[in-house]
Amino acid sequence: MMVAGEASADLHGSRVVEALRRLDPEIVVYGMGGEHMRRAGAELIIDSSQLAVVGITEVFGRIRGLFRAYKILKYFIMENKLSLLIIIDFPDFNLSLARVARSAGVPVLYYISPQVWAWRSGRVRKIAQRINKMAVIFPFEVTIYQKVGLDVEFVGHPLLDVFSSSPQEDMFLNHCLARGDPVIALLPGSREKEIQTLLPEMLRAADILVEKKPAAKFILPAAPTVNVQELKKFLYPHTIPISVVEDQTYRTIMAADLVIVASGTATLETAILGKPMVIVYQVSPLSYWVGKAMVKVNWIGLVNIVAGKKVVPELLQEEARGERIAAEALRILNDEAYRREMVEELAEVRKKLGTPGAATRVARMALEMIEANKVASNQLSARN
Repeated sequence: MMVAGEASADLHGSRVVEALRRLDPEIVVYGMGGEHMRRAGAELIIDSSQLAVVGITEVFGRIRGLFRAYKILKYFIMENKLSLLIIIDFPDFNLSLARVARSAGVPVLYYISPQVWAWRSGRVRKIAQRINKMAVIFPFEVTIYQKVGLDVEFVGHPLLDVFSSSPQEDMFLNHCLARGDPVIALLPGSREKEIQTLLPEMLRAADILVEKKPAAKFILPAAPTVNVQELKKFLYPHTIPISVVEDQTYRTIMAADLVIVASGTATLETAILGKPMVIVYQVSPLSYWVGKAMVKVNWIGLVNIVAGKKVVPELLQEEARGERIAAEALRILNDEAYRREMVEELAEVRKKLGTPGAATRVARMALEMIEANKVASNQLSARN
């Protein structure tokens, strides 16, 4: 059984399902996931897309849906002789299921660790008690689990499998971007609140940048979860042309000379593609101070966290203003030595993320665990 509770987990899980079926065509994978896992051949007991919600008012509906999903999956584990449970991120839900699986004698493989290195580090011991093996996607996570005696392996970051081609040329052709003109990508995030907060400041920065560099071109890739028409409403007060594209985030990043990006996974995607960036982040003052008290990291951007030092600028809270964003952007565009050093540092970050093939490594790990559990069960039966 494989349990993926969110869209990104569904995507990463689907690649593991594909790898499992490639390595062992007879294998059957049940579980919770979305369309990606379904297309990969998983037999879904729960469709995770039905559990997704937007907004605080739907939280109680989400809790009811998650509780129902948990009961169904728990019953399935208890009533069926599973060879293995693979859980992907989604820690509170998945760790509860892991406890059920261990009590039923089912080994558990955890793929993509919760961010225990950032907050709620006390979960590490609970994870060690309920998990047989951990497959982590950041190299620094290995030591965290080794300290509590958990079998752990660094498998590389799954995003490395996404970027197998360089589509820069057709992006230039599609948007008639003249060679030599600076191309700037604006990535304000995928959630409504962060777009409302960050996009106006990004656009203010764009106004300032055009004053300094009139030939500059701007591309704004809309995330799949975003209403494009609502997004375009933010552009109306601005006279500068901004190309809004759909489902082309990676192509946009590849075409860009600079990316202005909301803190999140997109910063890591931008780093993997080797593009200089300015990270922006802003939440309510209360959320920021609560988070600052709880989160134990020196940087907010994943790229800087992986690097272990500041390699790209981060503009947080009151610093995430158009003027400051434009100033950082101009430094990257105008200072060739600074830009070159940043690109070199980003290449080092990519190296730290391992090599492509994370899904295949996880699949092989899963098959080894299944075989080891089968051998142990046969030995126990023989003794009895």
